[in-house]
Amino acid sequence: MFGNHLAWDKDMNKELETAIQTAGDLPTIPVVATKVMQLCESENATAEELARIVASDPAVAARVLKISNSAYYGCQRQIQSLSVAIVILGFTTLKSIVVAASVKQVYKPFGLTEQMLWQHSFGAGLAARIIAQNTRMANQEEAFLAGLFHDIGKIIMNNLDRDKFQLAMQRCYNEYITFEEAEKSFFPYSHEEVGAYVIKKWNFPETLFKAVMQHHKLLFAEQEELAQVYLTAVVSLADMFCKRFGVGIRDPMENIDIIGSKAAKILRLDGERLEHLLETFSAAYEKDKHFFAA
Repeated sequence: MFGNHLAWDKDMNKELETAIQTAGDLPTIPVVATKVMQLCESENATAEELARIVASDPAVAARVLKISNSAYYGCQRQIQSLSVAIVILGFTTLKSIVVAASVKQVYKPFGLTEQMLWQHSFGAGLAARIIAQNTRMANQEEAFLAGLFHDIGKIIMNNLDRDKFQLAMQRCYNEYITFEEAEKSFFPYSHEEVGAYVIKKWNFPETLFKAVMQHHKLLFAEQEELAQVYLTAVVSLADMFCKRFGVGIRDPMENIDIIGSKAAKILRLDGERLEHLLETFSAAYEKDKHFFAA
């Protein structure tokens, strides 16, 4: 689980980090999400102020209300205004919903590739939140955002070089290999690295940067905080849940070894608990996917 080196060494792929930090054509997080994140950090923030900021972007506001009314957030009555949504859901939950509603714009244009990547990202966010809630080994909303962002590098790579990205996808489908294997044939960097550095550019916390960077390898420094290890393992497991059910990929990977995975071991989950979590996720995803689709 742990190594003797810092897995996300600051010298690693410095060229890629510089390219991402200076790229002018990378998608940006919409202003409304940035403002909401800043306001949620303030002790004096009010529901009215938050509602005003969210309402300034009608597309995001409509999506926030839609998501707020999903079974995922368990509200007993119909939420019809942003102020009510904020009071019922709370600032922290609202922040993650606004980010999710805003990040959806990064996945434009909505061709088949973008749709599948979005489905997988939302599915992983949902799965990560469910796993965090049930294990209590990570913060639910932080897990949701980390799951939502875990493959953001793929959409960025698709935006930067669509032809190469499609070739990598074709290799996955034709040769039945993972994207991690296929991308090595066409890119000098991985989607985890791209995603992590974009998260950094967008000024999200370092915990998200590390979770995105390590969600496949799960390599940690000796002195890494357990909270970081658990969050990253939750995201890794959420990714596998989506693959198991074919969420955002062409075919379900029914033979994926979730029980024997490093993530399951880190979170100390046995077969019975994993089956329960898989069933909970599958039911929640089927019930609520239409709330997140548009």
